Amino acid sequence: MTTLDKKQPSNMDELLDGLWKQNPIFVMVLGMCPTLAVTVSAVNSISMGLATTFVLAASCLLVSMLRNAIPKEVRIASYIVIIATFVTVVDYAIQAISLDLYEALGAYIKLIVANCILLGRAEAHAAKTPPIPATLNAFGMGIGFTIGLLAIGGVREILGAGKLFGISLFGAHFQPWVVMVLPPGGFFVLAGWLILFAWFKQRKPKQDATPTPSAEGVKA
Repeated sequence: MTTLDKKQPSNMDELLDGLWKQNPIFVMVLGMCPTLAVTVSAVNSISMGLATTFVLAASCLLVSMLRNAIPKEVRIASYIVIIATFVTVVDYAIQAISLDLYEALGAYIKLIVANCILLGRAEAHAAKTPPIPATLNAFGMGIGFTIGLLAIGGVREILGAGKLFGISLFGAHFQPWVVMVLPPGGFFVLAGWLILFAWFKQRKPKQDATPTPSAEGVKA
């Protein structure tokens, strides 16, 4: 089969790729620094996820548009400059919108520049793909990253504070699990989600291998 015969992924495939098959957190296990550091609440998780999604989509769009103009010798440096530009925009935007949120996220906003998801998408995908598929793929990766952060941050906030998005769930008699708002809590919750994803991945081949009643009748 030649390269021309291979089926190219559709725009929808590009968008959905990062949600499940290549989820940055639960499948590729990338971006662990912000994943474990900022997910003490659902609000922080969504804010970091959306900020990363914007930088990811915008930088991949620009990298794709300039992919034939950037010399190969300086491509990594060029990608970092592009990413850093959009991170600066996000940094000032969050600072202008909410100082409390800006202080809660701290240095991790600026550290989006060093997030391996962004440089990886720019080098492995956007630099070889037209603008629309590259942007859709980056946007899907960003949404998958946001979902992963929210899954971890939501569990940590519920168990660590008895709240979700600041809304009390269990009343005044609930005893918070203090460990969940401490660094070890991030590792515990992440491990739980990774175990769940691994279980789903192992279960799917078994379901696919199980013959259906109609298939058994035809075989008989």
